[in-house]
This record gives sequence, structure tokens and C-alpha cells, in this order.
Amino acid sequence: MQQGAQAPSGQDFLAPDLQTNEQVLRSQYANCADVVFRDIAIAGSTKALLLYIEGLSNTVEIDQSVLAMLMEKGLVSSDVKTLLQQKVAVSNIKEVTTFTETIQHVSVGNPILLIDGQNRGLALGLSKWEKRSIEEPTAEAVIRGPREGFTESIGVNTSLLRRKIRSPKLKMQSMTVGTYTQTRIMIAYIEGLADDTVLQEVMNRLERIDIDGVLESGYIEEMIEDYPFSPFPQILNTERPDVAASGLLEGRVVILVDGTPFALVAPVTLYSMLQSAEDYYQRFLIGSTIRWLRYLFFLIALLMPSIYVAILTFHQEMIPTTLLLSIAKSREEIPFPALVEAILMEVSFEALREAGVRLPKQVGAAVSIVGALVIGEAATSAGLVSAPMVMVVALTGIASFTIPRYATGIAIRMIRFPVMFLAGTLGLLGIMLGLIVIIIHLCTIRSFGVPYLSPMGPMKARDMKDVLLRAPWWSLNTRPHLIGDNNPYRQSRGNKPDSNKGSE
Repeated sequence: MQQGAQAPSGQDFLAPDLQTNEQVLRSQYANCADVVFRDIAIAGSTKALLLYIEGLSNTVEIDQSVLAMLMEKGLVSSDVKTLLQQKVAVSNIKEVTTFTETIQHVSVGNPILLIDGQNRGLALGLSKWEKRSIEEPTAEAVIRGPREGFTESIGVNTSLLRRKIRSPKLKMQSMTVGTYTQTRIMIAYIEGLADDTVLQEVMNRLERIDIDGVLESGYIEEMIEDYPFSPFPQILNTERPDVAASGLLEGRVVILVDGTPFALVAPVTLYSMLQSAEDYYQRFLIGSTIRWLRYLFFLIALLMPSIYVAILTFHQEMIPTTLLLSIAKSREEIPFPALVEAILMEVSFEALREAGVRLPKQVGAAVSIVGALVIGEAATSAGLVSAPMVMVVALTGIASFTIPRYATGIAIRMIRFPVMFLAGTLGLLGIMLGLIVIIIHLCTIRSFGVPYLSPMGPMKARDMKDVLLRAPWWSLNTRPHLIGDNNPYRQSRGNKPDSNKGSE
């Protein structure tokens, strides 16, 4: 774990001599044309140095609130505390005593004021850089719900969480990771709801990280997950502040990483990966119906090509005669067995999907749709694949789009191919063996100590209200058992609507 920049010299503490401090800092920032060293004279007599990085600091505020005030005539004191209290018109000021602290503040855009005769300086909270405005997350769009998403600025992201949860119980602990990037990480949790053991485990895993740089939260996710070789994600990543706030209210821990709009939520379960934020914004009957539909398409995305291959290769007697004759007619001129046919179409579909994602937005969707139609029609006309196989692959692709979490969808797409091989070699028996292996694997993995299949494995009756069904809000009065047991009740009883009470 890299807690700060390495000391630039053997003696890390700032010296009382301004020239010595300037020499050390200039040696650290040699060949850095964007670093500004501004020599000033306080009240025309006391030498001082203002250090900042162009493009990261607010130069307008530096001119108005710092330089204009310090160079004002009649200023007699150069003491740090006196300047802080009387002259420097900046609300956020911190004292620095070491070169390490100085470099850290300069790197995030805070100008440093060093004064001759003082062995400490002032870090002025005047950072300002270009950042993206708050927009709706494109990967987690909803019909009903908030339209705001996280940005690449960790300060904006923490403020979005504070807007959702306006309690001082929402705690945020900061640390720095990365020898060169010095990436700031914020661990958010609600005191009294988050399990202390889980919170401590998160902190321990983050502190163990020793890497030269962190550019995205994916770096952190891979280094703190429980089972790195599992295809299933064990940490939820989201761009939505409402999803992160919901996790906090359930007793989970949220990790914000500077420079990325994706926050990490842990611990999680398989069922939370198959749930959408919109499930909780629609009425419970609609939310439950959509959830059942999503579970159905989850199974279709995993098993449909395999079942088709198994039945067509080994179990033709299971197909109705009329349908079997139709399929046989469409496969008369197909030179490949069903397994090769399925793999060929699945690989082509996956390539088209990735091409649509990587191409510019204006042409990506058109390439995906037109490419699928053209390739499917051309392959059928050329006698390479049958029309039923094209339909199966198309339905499988549509089903995979209903999975709300991209990482979970990728896992299903990966697992689909070995299950297809088992189906093509062993038939339905191979599919059953594949499912048994998958279920055993899901039963063994955990997310920060929480079983991945909970609350169904192990079974917890009170948590089943939010798994297969989405119970109405007035009955969701408890938090998840293995996460929110510190404060299990989230609302009082008696919130169920009652028209008789309203008429009294």
C-alpha cells in the first residue's frame, strides 16, 4: 500500500530557509514545464514562493485571493497563522511540514505557499480542472428513476452520495494508492449499519495493494476480490449514486476511486447482480414480473444453444414430428454438425456485438443490427447454417441483453461455450454435469465472507422477500441478514396502506 509520495530527500521536513526548499522542489519538478514557481515579496519585504501546476489550480482565485492580498501594502506580519487568519481569503487551507505533503497537495491542484524563515507552508484549496458534467449513465439507463450518474471527479461523487444520504452517520475514509498516480480512494459506509468485520476486511485488502498506478476502479476490484479466477463478479460496479446509496443503506461498503465514474459496492450476491435499480421504483407487481422475466432470460442466455445442440444431436425423439421434419429439411445441405454450427454463429454474433461497442456511437448500432441481418441471411443462403440455428442464436443474444450488469452478462457469455461443448459430446447429460459444476462453484465462492448464493444458500426466510419476488416496500422492513445485522430493521411496522385509517 502506497500511502504517499516518497521523500524527495534524506530530510523530508521543510527547512526554514526558502532557497533550500525551492532547490529541492525544483529538482523534483525538473523538466516539468507546467509547474509554476512564482516568487513573491510579501508586503515588499518578506520573500515567499507560490508553487502550483498550470491547469490543475484556479489561477483567477490565486491572483485575487492570494497574490493581491499578500502583496498589499501595509502587511507587516509573515507568520503563517497570522496570514491564515487575516489575509489569505481562502476557506480551505492546510499546513504542510514535509516535502511529501507538499508534493501530494501540488499534484492534486492545491497551490503551496512557502515563506522565508518558516519551516512549514500553506496548502491552499484552490484546485480546479476540467471535468465532465453530471449525466445519465448510458450503461444503466432506467425508465423511472434518477437521471444522474457519477463522474470522474471523486469530489463530485462524494457530494452525490451526501445528497442521497444526509446523515452524519455516513462516514468516508480516504487513502492513496499508486506510487506514481497517487490515486485517491474513498471508502464510504454508514456507521451502525455496516458490519465492522466486513469494513475492516475491505480496509485491510486495500492497504495491501502496492502498485505503481491505478487508473480505474477495475484495478482495485481485481486486487480485493475473493476468487480472482471465477468468471462471476464478486463486487458490483455502478455509475448510479442511487444504487450506491441503496447498498450503503443495506449495510454494504462503497469504494470510490478518483478518475473513474464507476463505484464499487461490496459485499454482493448473485441475485443482487440480476437486480436492476428500476425494480424498486416501479410498483411491486411490475417489479416482480420483470424480475421473473429476467431470471427466465438468464437461463435462456446460458442454456438455449446447448439444449438445441443436445436435442438435435442425441435426443431427436424429444422433438415433435412436424417440427423435426421442418428442422431436418432446413439442415439437408448443412455440412457441419449442430455443435460446429452453433459455435460458428455464436462467435460471429459475439464479434458483431463487440464491434458495435468499439465503433463510434453513430455507426456502432447500425453495424451490429445490419451485420447480424446480413451475415445471418447470407449464412443461411450459402448453406453454412440453418434457419432454426439463426433464430436460437438471435434469441440467446436478446436474452443476454436483459441481464442488467455487464460483468454478469460477460460471465454468462463465457460459460455458454464450455456448456455447448458438453452438450455436443454428452447431450443433456453433459448439460446437467455443466450445471452441477456451475452450482457447486457458486456455492463455494463468497464476497467478503458473504455466500454468493445467499439468502437461498444458506436459506434465510426473512430475506426471500427480495429475491424471487420484489415484495412491496411496506413489507421490506429488514435488511439482508448477513450484511445488515447490526441494525436489522429499516422501517417500523404498520406502513401498509389502509383506506380505513385514512378515512378516520
